[in-house]
Amino acid sequence: MKGFEEIIGHKDVIEHLQNAMKLNKVSHAYILNGEKGSGKKAVARIFARALQCEGEGVKPCGECHSCHQAENGNHPDLIEVTHDKPNSISVEDIRDQVVNDVCVRPYSSPWKIYIIDEAEKMTVQAQNALLKTIEEPPAYVVILILTANASAMLPTILSRCVMLNIKPVPNEQVRRFLMEHVQVPDYQADICVAFAQGNIGKAIRLATSDHFSEIKAAAIHLVTHVKEMDVSEIAASVKAVTEFKVEVRDYLDILAVWYRDVLYFKATNDANGIIFKEHLRAIQQQTRRMSYEGVESVLEGIQRAKTRLAANVNFELTMELLFLLIKENQ
Repeated sequence: MKGFEEIIGHKDVIEHLQNAMKLNKVSHAYILNGEKGSGKKAVARIFARALQCEGEGVKPCGECHSCHQAENGNHPDLIEVTHDKPNSISVEDIRDQVVNDVCVRPYSSPWKIYIIDEAEKMTVQAQNALLKTIEEPPAYVVILILTANASAMLPTILSRCVMLNIKPVPNEQVRRFLMEHVQVPDYQADICVAFAQGNIGKAIRLATSDHFSEIKAAAIHLVTHVKEMDVSEIAASVKAVTEFKVEVRDYLDILAVWYRDVLYFKATNDANGIIFKEHLRAIQQQTRRMSYEGVESVLEGIQRAKTRLAANVNFELTMELLFLLIKENQ
């Protein structure tokens, strides 16, 4: 990736960072807050390259020695914090890679930049260790804290960082990007855009996923046949969903978009406004069968299932309860 011009959306965040460089008012600590796949890491990496760029004119230039080092992942003054435990960034991780390292001056750049991705995974001890560095950083240090959940950060850290919220990208921009750069047809782009909800990373992942069409087919089979299914068949469907455990949020999102289509069509009778246009007949049938309250109840149930799974509630039980709720409201 060359420069800021290649980032889709996030104009206000990019302008803020470019102005900070232009006016020589770069902060020592930033929090980039936005959901997974929203583009935080791309923005942070390009900002880091721009700060370290040795070229003239628009930065990063993509041509200088510093830009080539960053592109190849071996820039000595750009440190991306890593952690061995998948769900936790420990105090040792922060001490070894940030706290004990900041006193070493930059090798070749005016700045030494630390990128801490998934910062919501830092333990309280790790955050407290980082806080000391944020409170009294050497003049050359910039710390970029990337998080999907800023509320997981200590208030003392929040108060000492510049907060930049990564907002959803407008749907039309996501759609255009998928059609022009990922070469997907318009009908597939529409579906990916509906699921991505302004998250460009998610849109690209769905558009290029071999599994997504499989997951979509399984979800649509369930919603169109659940009325006739008995409990043992529902249990078998839950078993099938366990194969998609990694992408279960995608599966739940498909169910949510389906029932939003049902709700929309029930209220407007407008086929142009629905996402699953190729399943119009099935949506019309469900619209006639289901009450407004029933559709709302299912949508609430899908959201409840997402919350339960995020809290590590038993997967099979959560999905079974959801499928029974969908069956009840058909």
